Amino acid sequence: MNWLKLCGVCGIVAPVVAFTGITVSLALTLSKGDSIFALSDLGVQQGVTAVLFNSGLIISGLLILVFALGLFEGLRGRTLGKTGAFILILDALALTAIGVFPENVKPMHLYASVAFYVLFPTSLFFIGTALLQTSQLNLGLFTFLAAAVAALVWVIPYGGGVAVPETLAAISASTWSIVLGFRLLRQLHI
Repeated sequence: MNWLKLCGVCGIVAPVVAFTGITVSLALTLSKGDSIFALSDLGVQQGVTAVLFNSGLIISGLLILVFALGLFEGLRGRTLGKTGAFILILDALALTAIGVFPENVKPMHLYASVAFYVLFPTSLFFIGTALLQTSQLNLGLFTFLAAAVAALVWVIPYGGGVAVPETLAAISASTWSIVLGFRLLRQLHI
């Protein structure tokens, strides 16, 4: 398997790993009658819950790092695309840091969380622009849509915490990662 195909597989697998850790941790927390304000509350629960949540984010972040490195290579000759891929590399490091520095490690956790949710849509605006410049209209518009959803979920008022916008932004990021992962898997460039 060549490097870009491996990167594509990482882009597909990363969301599966992240959401498996989140879902199992959430189920364990809710089964005890506890509630959460933010997804990161799962990372400080007692027992296996925190381990599953934090390790899921660390592994996902490392997988997205490999995926972003593949995008950096796959977007060859496109300065805006490479800029977006570099920002996605930073975003992957932020996701990893969320798991390394759980919610009770202040202020590092807050910095990592904010960086993750800011860097993702930012990276996609650059990548989307690069795709549109190369006449990849559908993929470029899809990338802009994913970026817009990941950014706009934060301006809609939700009661009861930030878990809902975090989840919606993560679903947007995951969907985009899977689609672009399959794109890398099927061909040598974007």
